[in-house]
Amino acid sequence: MVEEVKVDEVVVLPKGAPAIANVTDAGHKRTMGRAGKLNISISYARLADQEKVALRAVKDTKGGGHVGAMTGAMVATAIVFFPAAPLFLFVHGKDVTIPQGAEITAFVEGDMHLNMVRFGVLPPATPEQTTPVQANLIIESSPPGADIEIDGGFVGNTPSFVSVTPGSHEVTVKKNGFTTWTRKLNVTGGSIHLNAELEKNAVQ
Repeated sequence: MVEEVKVDEVVVLPKGAPAIANVTDAGHKRTMGRAGKLNISISYARLADQEKVALRAVKDTKGGGHVGAMTGAMVATAIVFFPAAPLFLFVHGKDVTIPQGAEITAFVEGDMHLNMVRFGVLPPATPEQTTPVQANLIIESSPPGADIEIDGGFVGNTPSFVSVTPGSHEVTVKKNGFTTWTRKLNVTGGSIHLNAELEKNAVQ
């Protein structure tokens, strides 16, 4: 391919990709000044994901001919030297070649659905993927006003409403003069109600 082909700024047919063609008609140069001919039809190319894409293009080429000049010469010669006229039947046309690098414009044959994932384009994220699932913790304590820590970080005082991501978490409730209360949770979603019953420290 002489130029790369893009869809939504994604290269689907890279520059230099080969296109497959079939020779549909070929003829050598012939007598009586008739030219040779060479017709080819572009069949398909391979996309970047290795799928075939059908193409439509035809190249019809003819070599140079001498029919017009020969006919005129035959008429002129026949007037003067009629026996010489048949000699022009041995005049040949020219063969034809399509040189390397010749450009042929091709078109995609019909509509083709492309799976853009195969070209490295990720599908758009769903709302579930863009918005992390949250679990809600309702944390109270008796007595209230205790410090709340989740995974070692302070998040507020009881009673509080705290959102956490799914997974394992450690909830700690602390209050001066009371024994520390701790729970380990495996959160999957929804709402979880925790009520920490704090016990007073023994008098030393």
